[in-house]
Amino acid sequence: MENNNHLPDDRTGISPVPESKDDAEPKLDSEAEEIKNEESRNEEPEPHFDLEKASEDIDKFLSSLKSDDVSVEVPELVEKYLDLVEQKVSGEGRAKWCQVPDEDSAFLESLDRVSKLTKSLRELKPEEEKSESRGALINRIGGIQQRAMSYLEEEFRFLLEESKTAESESESAEPEAFPGYSDDVISGLSKIAKQMISGGYESECCQTYIMSRRNAFEESIQRLGFEKYSIDEVQKMNWESLEREIATWIKAFKQCATVYFPGEKTLADRVFSAEFPSLSASLFGNLTRGILIQLLNFVEGIAMTKRSAEKLFKFLDIYETLRDTVPAMDGLFQDECQNELKTETNTARTRLGEAAIFIFCDLENSIKADTAKTPVPGGAVHPLTRYTMNYLKYACEYKETLEQVFNEHSKIEQIDSTNRPPFEEGSDTQQQQHGFMNSMDNESENQTPFAVQLMTVMDLLDTNLEGKAKLYKDVALSNIFLMNNGRYILQKIKGSAEIYSVMGDTWCRKRSSDLRQYHKNYKRETLNKLLGCLNHEGLNPVHGKVAKPVLKERFKSFNQTFDEIHRTQSSWVVSDEQLQSELRVSISAVVIPAYRSFLGRFSQFLDAGRQTEKYIKFQPEDLENYIDELFDGNPTSTARRKP
Repeated sequence: MENNNHLPDDRTGISPVPESKDDAEPKLDSEAEEIKNEESRNEEPEPHFDLEKASEDIDKFLSSLKSDDVSVEVPELVEKYLDLVEQKVSGEGRAKWCQVPDEDSAFLESLDRVSKLTKSLRELKPEEEKSESRGALINRIGGIQQRAMSYLEEEFRFLLEESKTAESESESAEPEAFPGYSDDVISGLSKIAKQMISGGYESECCQTYIMSRRNAFEESIQRLGFEKYSIDEVQKMNWESLEREIATWIKAFKQCATVYFPGEKTLADRVFSAEFPSLSASLFGNLTRGILIQLLNFVEGIAMTKRSAEKLFKFLDIYETLRDTVPAMDGLFQDECQNELKTETNTARTRLGEAAIFIFCDLENSIKADTAKTPVPGGAVHPLTRYTMNYLKYACEYKETLEQVFNEHSKIEQIDSTNRPPFEEGSDTQQQQHGFMNSMDNESENQTPFAVQLMTVMDLLDTNLEGKAKLYKDVALSNIFLMNNGRYILQKIKGSAEIYSVMGDTWCRKRSSDLRQYHKNYKRETLNKLLGCLNHEGLNPVHGKVAKPVLKERFKSFNQTFDEIHRTQSSWVVSDEQLQSELRVSISAVVIPAYRSFLGRFSQFLDAGRQTEKYIKFQPEDLENYIDELFDGNPTSTARRKP
């Protein structure tokens, strides 16, 4: 009989007894795994679950809900959908906004769907045992929405601020393209704004927009060179610095009114106006109002600085900028904001106009205060005359503006005259206001308030110069002084169409008549003595002879008088070449013929040789040469007969 103990296990069908427990476990695990795999093969495969498919399922679920359905079960797909949305909200793998438009749209659609889901779940009337689970679900959704809005806020800020490079380029190349956002960026901003505001985050959206745009706006102004100054800082600046700042302010204000403000209005409208028009107007108004007030504060500070004559023209430059540029902003603001800003700008312009009038009228005080008792050497044009006429000539380049300023001020004065508190007696302000009002009272129908003030200044200058002419002991020199100054004034007026139109033909003809009279007075004082030496009286020949002592005295007196005139009047100054020529010609035309006649008639009665040389120092042509040396402002030695 064979020994069965040596048969193989598979043949006996009896498994060998394991020697230990560890030897048995691998076999059992393998069998269990095989069973599990078999069961998996028999089950249906789980469908692929992505955001697009989940969104469709959520939409079906939402459409099936009824607010009075208390037995509704929230399917597991809601949790899975929220998982997918959370992944999107976390931003993992997301491109920056506007880089993949389809992805942006899908994200916003997901947030819309989440909002609808929240609303629907809140409207359900759950059974008591289901309320806790639904509350937890709603809280989860709220957390997702909050993180989504924070993400959108950052993207909103990124889009607003990321355009700075493009904005800078557009300002340097094409200012009209301000603020330089592309259509895609603006579309992205608009979509984000709509989502944030609809989701209850209006405050965060608006704050982000205002902060980003204000920073960008202020940087744009700073690139123009304009710095933000308080009113006190403006008042403390020296005038040289202020002049530079005023030029920069003018550039910045014009750029704001014609480029930046319209650009901001367009941006706000495109981002907000389609869905939230009132919000668009409010954001634009709040943003630009702050900038405009900042610019107007600079004007307020300028108007409050210490007034001096050299500031007038810069003040008028600012006034013109406000006058000409503000209308460009009409229609940009809502009525209430528009009226407020118009009031602010008109107030600033009025104060600036008042300061300009004060400065211009102070020219009167400058003329009155010039009471120097030392005459100008040589009867030259007085510095006061040069200063006043050059100042008026420059001022009249702003004639239309000054006329507007004076007209507006005149109306204000007439309205406020009965309500104005009394000035301290004898104060400069009181005198100036009284002077201005008196000028207005004396205004003729055809004269503007500015024209009246200009005429007043000219009258004061004439009076002052007449007083200064009396400082000369030599009447002839006094008339030279009046001629010089009168001619200078007349030439300045004729050279300025603006002043000439104010002073008029009548005034100019009167001034020309005065000049002719000064000329006559000068000739009378200068030539009468000289011509008296050439008088024939007492020299009529008797029996072919004349009284030689008298003749010698006449020649001697003439020589001395002409020497004195030449010595004195060659140091006098007539800088106007035409007037100088007219004076010399008028002297030559009288003196030379008279001397030639006298010499031709009586020189024969002097002994040839020594007597002739002693008493006849000049030939007619010598006199002409010496007369041509008069009024050069160069003192010369006594005139001598030229060899």
